[in-house]
Amino acid sequence: MSPIALLAVLLITLPLSFLLFSTLAADTGTRKQIRQNLVEGPSAIKAKSAKTSNERMNELGRKLAPKSYIAWLLRLLSRAGRPAGMPLERLLVIKPLLALSIFLMGLLIVVRAPGKLGFVLLIVATVLAYFVPDVLLDSRAKDRQENITMELPNTLDQMLIAVQAGLGFESAMARAASTGKGPLAHELGRTLQDIQMGRNRAESYLALVERTDVKDLKTFVRAIIQADKYGISISKVLRTQADELRIKRRQRAEEKAMKIPVKILFPLIFTILPVLFIVILSPAVIGIVKMFSGGL
Repeated sequence: MSPIALLAVLLITLPLSFLLFSTLAADTGTRKQIRQNLVEGPSAIKAKSAKTSNERMNELGRKLAPKSYIAWLLRLLSRAGRPAGMPLERLLVIKPLLALSIFLMGLLIVVRAPGKLGFVLLIVATVLAYFVPDVLLDSRAKDRQENITMELPNTLDQMLIAVQAGLGFESAMARAASTGKGPLAHELGRTLQDIQMGRNRAESYLALVERTDVKDLKTFVRAIIQADKYGISISKVLRTQADELRIKRRQRAEEKAMKIPVKILFPLIFTILPVLFIVILSPAVIGIVKMFSGGL
């Protein structure tokens, strides 16, 4: 047999032999994986494996955090409006990963220049990295609460106009939720959804207070519950609450205006005045230096 024919036979028989050996020697796990790929497709298998890994990470995050801390995070997320990009499961996973990454990066720096101060700073940085998401969520929750407090008087005025026009309280709330913008309109819409699902009115209103944790809204909800319980006119309650909240808003604005001189005092002393003195006194100092240098 010529060398060319022998080479052709080898090129054909060797791949076929290797394929046959791989098929016969494959383990049951590989065969099962092949069947799943043929039936469901590789994308479904990847989705299942990713889902399983996510569930494992979520379970690990819940095990690392105490139950009381998880409950506090749930309340904080409720006040922050349940941001879609930061659910509880993702938060419980991100926090230890962020702290671990900061710890490893800081450890590489500390090992090069060891010292007690470096290790103390490493521990402090790790702890701060763990609680950075909490600080961001708390800041977002406070901004959201402030927005609800600012929107509440105008929303009550709108509901009062709707009630005086002949609508019921829930219809007026639905009108305010549909036409309004911001977190208060969203929370009113969610409260109406709770009522439509069969939840008690008082429980729905109290759930609204628990989610937002706004003092003025809590006062308004208590007044509405009392009015519904004792048959008091809703329009009178809305008018009274709107007037009181408008007075409180004006008082808060006056309080903030009175705090401005105190807040601006330290930046004025430590940043503006030194620069101003340098600009004003520099020509005089230069002239004095030239005068003494010329006399010498």
